[in-house]
Amino acid sequence: MTEREVTVSAAGAELAGDLVIPDGARGIVVFAHGSGSGRRSPRNRSVAAVLHEARLATLLFDLLTPQEEEVDLRTRHLRFDIGLLAPRLVGATDWLASEPQTSALPFGYFGASTGAAAALVAAAERPEARAVVSRGGRPDLAGDALDRVRAPTLLIVGGRDEVVVQLNREAMARMSAPVELAIVPGATHLFEEPGALQEVSRLARDWFQRYLAG
Repeated sequence: MTEREVTVSAAGAELAGDLVIPDGARGIVVFAHGSGSGRRSPRNRSVAAVLHEARLATLLFDLLTPQEEEVDLRTRHLRFDIGLLAPRLVGATDWLASEPQTSALPFGYFGASTGAAAALVAAAERPEARAVVSRGGRPDLAGDALDRVRAPTLLIVGGRDEVVVQLNREAMARMSAPVELAIVPGATHLFEEPGALQEVSRLARDWFQRYLAG
């Protein structure tokens, strides 16, 4: 397995990332972290580790520059700026297409919280995306892009995250792509309950194996 720190040039920004490519990789999943998080998100890294076991490569990268992160810590508004975040996710996809190790790999997106909206917008802009998985996501923030997504999409929500469950149901109704809602019983927004994140990882792995690497 190859692991390296990378600098992703995307939408005019230079963004720090971690690229992991298992031997015999069958595809790559680009992660879009959620509100106030980054490439070192322990939850996303836990999911990524399960994907590596399934021979799926991953790119986890910071959607904000260090300077922007400092601003966001004070204002908390950049994390919701899908118009800023989604083009960077698209740019990261194009960056992967230019890298010799990843250019031939089919790709999909894994988005958490507000990152899920950025993932859906990116999937609308790059229809060759094979699959999208959202964890505790805000797909409603993707707006009109929902209608243009073609990639099979799995929306994973905690059963006790009632407001987000409803927002996901409403987003599903707007989508014409194949879409499923998976509710993890007893889980809250961050899936901190025993076994909850493991279930998220299993669901994500199975979805990407089916649609990305199948």
